[in-house]
Formats: sequence, structure tokens, C-alpha cells
Amino acid sequence: MTVASIPNQPSVLLVDDEVDFVEALTKRLRRRGFAVQGVASGQEALDVLARQHVDVVILDVLMPGMDGIETLRHIKERFPDVRVVLLSGHGGEDLGVRGMAYGAFAYLLKPVGLQRLVEVAIQASEHAAFR
Repeated sequence: MTVASIPNQPSVLLVDDEVDFVEALTKRLRRRGFAVQGVASGQEALDVLARQHVDVVILDVLMPGMDGIETLRHIKERFPDVRVVLLSGHGGEDLGVRGMAYGAFAYLLKPVGLQRLVEVAIQASEHAAFR
């Protein structure tokens, strides 16, 4: 599927404690047809999910307070149909394996190319639509 043919503008919640990263990626994803909201913590993500529908969460793994793996666990317990893409700049295969075991849709390492992130987000939103 090409970016130009994204159906019904998938909603994405971007969760990362690096505010500059969130702002920049939010703008770039909006230009590619996504409805994007950004937050800086796992708790903020859970608050947003409690108030509104989100198709895909792009979630940083290493954050202060509630980390991405713990946030993922809470998301999958409370909002099992939401697809979560884990994103980490301090990768490691063990984090990816743990994330996938808790129900992550995908695990990507920073820096990830924008096109790759868009492709995975589209796949995740399509998968969510068929549940």
C-alpha cells in the first residue's frame, strides 16, 4: 500500500520522553496522512487511550517512570485491540522478544527510517481494522 492510499487516516499515538523527537515525528507523520497525537510518558498514553480511539501506538521502550514494556502491558490489558509498535534507541534482542511476548505488533530500532516506520504503522492499522 502506498502512503497516498492510506484509508481513513489511521490514528497514531506517539509516546516518547524526548519532546523534540515527538514534535518532529508528529509533523512528519501528519504530512503522510496520519492523525497523530504525541505524549511524553506511558501514563499520558494510557490517559489518552481511555478518552479516545487510537489505531496504533508508537511507543519508546526506555522512558523514565513507566517504561515502554510496562506501558505495553497496561495497553494490552486495557485496550487489547490497539496495535503497539515498540521503538528503541538502546536496542537489544531481549527487549524485542519481551515486547513481542507482551503483544507488540513490531519492534524497531532507532534511528528508524521514516518510510519504514510509515510502512509498519500502516500494516499495524490495517491489522487493527480487521479485528
